[in-house]
Order: sequence, then structure tokens, then C-alpha cells
Amino acid sequence: MKLLVTGGAGFIGSNFIRYYLCRHAADSIVNLDLLTYAGNLENLAEVEKHPGYRFVKGDICDGPQVAGLFEKERPAVVVHFAAESHVDRSILAPSPAFETNLRGTFTLLEAARQYGVERFVHVSTDEVYGSIEPPQEADENYPLKPSSPYSAAKAGSDMLALSFFTTYGLPAVVTRASNNYGPFQFPEKFLPLMITNAFEDQPLPIYGDGRQVRDWLWVEDHCAALEAVAGRGRPGEIYNIGGNCALENREAVGQVLRVTGKPQSLLRPVADRPGHDRRYALSSRKIERELGWSPGVQFPEGLARTIDWYRSHPEWVRRVKDGAYREYYRRNYEDR
Repeated sequence: MKLLVTGGAGFIGSNFIRYYLCRHAADSIVNLDLLTYAGNLENLAEVEKHPGYRFVKGDICDGPQVAGLFEKERPAVVVHFAAESHVDRSILAPSPAFETNLRGTFTLLEAARQYGVERFVHVSTDEVYGSIEPPQEADENYPLKPSSPYSAAKAGSDMLALSFFTTYGLPAVVTRASNNYGPFQFPEKFLPLMITNAFEDQPLPIYGDGRQVRDWLWVEDHCAALEAVAGRGRPGEIYNIGGNCALENREAVGQVLRVTGKPQSLLRPVADRPGHDRRYALSSRKIERELGWSPGVQFPEGLARTIDWYRSHPEWVRRVKDGAYREYYRRNYEDR
């Protein structure tokens, strides 16, 4: 079977490609990625010579290129990760989120419809549900209430994918995962930002009172869930993928500081970001019931493994935190 993976040089996409090829030696993957700031081919060094792997640099918004790739490769399955995925960046500049997440998804759906793919897995986020009051959890029928340009664009792309199933019979499936963490995550995201700043004895900026609640999902557990959805998920359905590990941000940072052996005094509250959701909470009972998936790595183990990875890859960290990253960091945190 041939898969087309979009955004496969990013954090979750590259983990998925490595995970999948390790377990499906006879299958092949074409990775379409534009290599914007968070795309990094170093993430895929261990599979770049794999006979079943091919990289194509390209833009999912480029209709002719996307159509030509589908014509040439004829993938059976599309796993669509490519997105502008950072809330803070979407607040600073919302236009790219809408271009990539909506126009890009539409372009892929049109090509998938024309060339008759067997499954289109649209990878989305728990952020489309917005902030949820305790003790509620969002199941797949929970109302959507996105709060940021990023989550609004993702909610729109979810609806596009499902509309192509209803209208055209395209076998699309939508997944909505909670906060992923693990190796190769770009350090603008919460945990790698905290980990790498702690290594450097730099302040750990935390929004507001730090009492926001997030559910943490080990990235390879997410990959296993996507593998199950790609193989056995029901077209036209939504599957929530949660880690069953809800923590306040302050507690997550506290664990980072304890594991790295750094003082709690490095924690630095900064002004909260606009529209910041207070609590995310997912119910994963549907995917557990239908596909037999459940998370396998608990947060203390996953965090220790993540910290070990960043500690043992200082050159990777140095390269990705250089240049444009530093300008973004200054704009987003230093003026707060």
C-alpha cells in the first residue's frame, strides 16, 4: 500500500513516518512538505534511504502540483498533517493559518476525490472544542467553539473533510488529538520550550497564572492511533485521541524542572495570550471501543524520555533555535 503523508517533516508527521515504516516494511510513503520553519528533514534521517520512502518538496495549496503528485503516485491512503499549527503564531499573523489549513486541505480533498483514494485521514486537534468546563469531557459530538485563528481554521478544515464524505462519498476520517509531546518537537511548543530553556538556565515563560489544563499524549501513542484509523476507521467518522493525562501547565513545568534538576525560580509568569482556552478535555472512548486503541505511555515516563532526547541532541536544538526562531521568541515573549 502507498501512503501520501503531508507535512511529514514536522513533529508528528516525521514520528508517524518512522513509526509506520518500521511496522509496514512492504508499504511505501511519499512525504509532501514545503519545509517551512517547523519542517526539518533531519527528523527523517533514519528513513531517508529506506526503499519505501520518498520526499517531495511542495505546497499543499498548489493545485497543479498536488494533482500531478496524485496522478503520478496514486496513493491509496492520505494522512494529512500539514498545517500552520501554532496558536501564538496564528495570533501574531492569522493569514497563513487560513491559507494552509483551509485552502490546502481543500486542494488535497479535491485531488483525493478525483483520483479515488481509499482513505483520507484528516489530522486535527482538540482545540476545535474550545475551553471546556469541568467535569465535562468532549466526545465527538461535542459542539465546536474554537477560540484562536488556528483552531478556527482547523475546525473549518474538519468540516470540509466531512462534507466531502457526505457530498461526494470520499472516505474521509477526522481525528482530534490532545497535546502531543516527544522527540523532534519544534521548541516553540510548550514542553520543548520549557525543556530547552531549562537546559540553558533561561526563564520558563508561562502564560497568566499557569492554571490552564491540558491533556498530554505521547507522540508514538498518537501514531499508533492514526495507524488504526488509517486501516480500520469508519469513513465519515470523527475519532478523539487523548492521553488520559490532564495537568495544569504549572504542574507540567514543575515536573520539567524536577527532572532536569533546575530550580523552580526559573518559572516566569508572563501576560496571558488573547483568547487563551482554560481547559481541554477529551473522551477517547469511541476509538478505544471501536479500534481497540488506548494510550500506552504515561506522562512521567514520556517526559523523562523526551528530556533525555533533547539532552542528547544539542546540535539539533541549536540549529532549530537559531535565526528566525529567536525573532519569533522575542516578539511573543520578551515584550510581555
